[in-house]
Amino acid sequence: MTVPEIKEALYLVCLEKVDTRYLKIKQTIADIDESLAETTSSSGEDDFDNSRAMLQIDKENAMKQLSEVNVLKDILNRMELKSEADYVRLGSLVETEQATYFICLSIGPVEVGGKTYLCVALNSPIGQTLRGLKKGAHFHFNEKKHLVKAVD
Repeated sequence: MTVPEIKEALYLVCLEKVDTRYLKIKQTIADIDESLAETTSSSGEDDFDNSRAMLQIDKENAMKQLSEVNVLKDILNRMELKSEADYVRLGSLVETEQATYFICLSIGPVEVGGKTYLCVALNSPIGQTLRGLKKGAHFHFNEKKHLVKAVD
């Protein structure tokens, strides 16, 4: 596989994970809304109030999660996979002696074309360490010295 094909495949895995999470959260919110609509005061006023309050808290938590997922979607939308840069930035594929990183979202290891890539966020500790580095640069991470072998 070519570098652009690898980056596209990794991007699509990240996109699929975000879309799946988004749909699950939207379904959770719909289920909570349905439960709120069905909640009646037939079992007593206190139970009714407690049930509605708990459902409302669950909905607020789901809305926060939805907001976080929307931030991830924004990150994916800002990525320029075809843009070439000789330094590490969002969308870069970074090869070191120990691993090859895809700077996108923190979803962990992903296998593409028989090789494992570590998908990490630019604002993660390793992402921040790699940010702006170029091929040939040395860096320290987890008390070890590393070399950037390639940036695509």
